[in-house]
Amino acid sequence: MTPETLEIELTNHTASPTVYATITGLAIDHSNAWFLLQSDGKTPYFPCSPSKILQPLSENCAIPLSEPGKSITVTIPRIAGGRIYLSIDKPLVFLLNPGPALVEPSVTNPTDKNYDANWGFMEFTYNSDQLYANISYVDFVAFPIALTLVTSTGEEKKVLGLPKDGLQTIAQGLGEQSGKDGQGWKDLVVNDKEGKLLRILSPNQGIVLNRSLFNGYFESYIDEVWNHFSSQELKIDTQCAFGMVTGTACTSTSTFTFNSSQKPESFKKPTTADIFNASSGPFQTGPSPLRNAIIPRLNAAFNRTVLLNCDCEIPARNRGAFYEREVTNHYARLVHEVNVDGKGYAHPYDDVAASGGGDHSGFVNDGAPKKLIVIVGGQ
Repeated sequence: MTPETLEIELTNHTASPTVYATITGLAIDHSNAWFLLQSDGKTPYFPCSPSKILQPLSENCAIPLSEPGKSITVTIPRIAGGRIYLSIDKPLVFLLNPGPALVEPSVTNPTDKNYDANWGFMEFTYNSDQLYANISYVDFVAFPIALTLVTSTGEEKKVLGLPKDGLQTIAQGLGEQSGKDGQGWKDLVVNDKEGKLLRILSPNQGIVLNRSLFNGYFESYIDEVWNHFSSQELKIDTQCAFGMVTGTACTSTSTFTFNSSQKPESFKKPTTADIFNASSGPFQTGPSPLRNAIIPRLNAAFNRTVLLNCDCEIPARNRGAFYEREVTNHYARLVHEVNVDGKGYAHPYDDVAASGGGDHSGFVNDGAPKKLIVIVGGQ
């Protein structure tokens, strides 16, 4: 069993002397109540339910980091669904709704007080079994964040993140891609009021701001997939008790049906928005465990555009074939290309990997963690 608390070292590798962290999550040993760490880096804060929406926190939970090149250490309890929010030059504003429910910063709400702030986050869960942490690019990319997990034996497990010029490199790549295919990749780039590069939205978040963005983008590829598998089978390794399931497409009904020892599961053709957000249309999860096992693997294959070059079995093993088609998730492609170790959670099911294959999503985990180091601003 892990210790009741964990030390997290926060290191400032930015050029700014003013960097803040806000740590949030559900306190596992406190009935899963909302938890924030106060600005001293050690005192827990369990907010009460306010009577009205959008009420301020009653405690200061903006933890100031040290000057560039130095670190501070904070202590957290066991947390589920944890996040460490990091902001440069000014602290983020968090609010409360009745419940209590924490109102977190948004990159798709221009009226949010944090919209013009320079911020990012990493995700983690620290429970009685292990620490699991990752850097997420599912919603957007901002300044570099890197992770080092130090185990009780002294081993170091690392996710290297973006290089210092990584955001600029991805923005340049998206602009070049728009020039090639005429699609709205460049529209994912967000500048601040002074015109300085602030962040890059993922396609699913870009569509939230502009519903017409990428409209019809994947549809030609989807049609190719349906035509291809109308005459041959696709195998999906569910990597669970269902084992391997086999499916074929029907062009007349626009369905893809997978058979198993249980009842068949049929999937309608997705739209581009369905593929990018991974939670609508045929990718909406529900009560069927089999369907819920197929969805991540099928969605990841669409984002990576490997369904026509995967030897008819997914998860695909050949990572070198990911994002190789002209129509693909170029945001995810560039995130992986630019990250120092090639890893990063670039779409909702980027943790899908073939059994025995390497991780693509960029996580660290251990059952006996000693310390987690979070580096803001790159290695």
